[in-house]
Amino acid sequence: MSGKADPRAAGEGTTSRTRLDRGRGALGPALQLVHTGRAPTRAVLTAELGVTRATAGAVAAELEALGLIRVDARPGAAAGSQGRPSHRLAIAEDGPVALAAQVHADGFRAALVGLGGRIVATAPGCETVDADPAKVLGSVVEAGAELLRTTGRRCVGAGLAVPTAVAVVDGLALNPLHLAWPVGAPVKRIFEECVRAAGITGPAFAANDVNLAALAEHRHGAGRGARDLLCVATGHRGVGGALVLDGRLHTGSSGLALEVGHLTVNPEGRPCHCGSRGCLDVEADPLAFLTAAGREPGPEVSLLQQADDLIRHHHHDDPAVRTAVAALIDRLGLGLAGLVNILNPDRIILGGLHRTLLDADPARLRAVVADRSLWGQSGGVPILPCTLSHNSLVGAAELAWQPVLDDPLTALA
Repeated sequence: MSGKADPRAAGEGTTSRTRLDRGRGALGPALQLVHTGRAPTRAVLTAELGVTRATAGAVAAELEALGLIRVDARPGAAAGSQGRPSHRLAIAEDGPVALAAQVHADGFRAALVGLGGRIVATAPGCETVDADPAKVLGSVVEAGAELLRTTGRRCVGAGLAVPTAVAVVDGLALNPLHLAWPVGAPVKRIFEECVRAAGITGPAFAANDVNLAALAEHRHGAGRGARDLLCVATGHRGVGGALVLDGRLHTGSSGLALEVGHLTVNPEGRPCHCGSRGCLDVEADPLAFLTAAGREPGPEVSLLQQADDLIRHHHHDDPAVRTAVAALIDRLGLGLAGLVNILNPDRIILGGLHRTLLDADPARLRAVVADRSLWGQSGGVPILPCTLSHNSLVGAAELAWQPVLDDPLTALA
């Protein structure tokens, strides 16, 4: 056997490197296509990127070498198909993860989330939220760090979802109305410090929970394919909204856009934390529903679960529950109609209790929106339920994954 290198092998290696160099700028777009499920095969990837099949192959091979995706070289042809079957592309099941954290009025939770929006592991949630954000964020980050130690996964960064507007530049919590946190608490800086103290590398981010839910649903759930997506949701307390335009969150000039909870839907209604009266925030959240149904909230489970259970189990046999459902649907529909008139979205998705209200009486909600909105009358806007479990956690992970999606080589160097 000769010790000389095979010139054909050397040539093939040079050609492959040349193709990769040409396609290096396509690594991020290619990963985003696989991440969002839009490129299940190499043939689709080739077409979406507008590159040659050889370049797409080199790009896919590099993403596989980075431990981000898996390429199935022998997928087998589907029944009745013609021609050579294309290689299948999938997220690497044992690949890196992002640490996702969420804080809400009834507790907090940590999770590890891989590419594709797949939740790999979750820590048991806590049901109390301290008035000191540093204590809360320290606890949730430590729970996430323990998950990382247990699973042995590489972490690309961390994301935090909170029930308040977060200023884009300085990361301040501007209106934590449903937490006992001080207005203007520097949640992003505190979260970053907790992440570093836990020995976790990679960037750390913080954003509003409904914004992140909308981002996750747009990439992996009920919002996929929408161009202008409106998301409205009520979780444990209050009502939030978010808008995704051309695949990007619309945050406004400083992160305060789409504070839909403070739309007035009942001028003679309940006093709101913001100082106004009859806002969607206090007229269409779980506490408002329980009050309208004549139920005294209990301490056993969250307000959201109590309201959900009441609708699911007693909407058909309890007149008080039916009346409360109708009242909240009318208030929610009035708010949605105003948003439709202003924003003209091509899809609306509803989360939390609003998803349950939609399931209980979809015809009523859609009729209210159509009757009250100009664009609704001209053809109707699809109103759909959110489909992802823990979509705010998945959205928090999207923040941490974004640098990798933008430039995999640099982010993972």
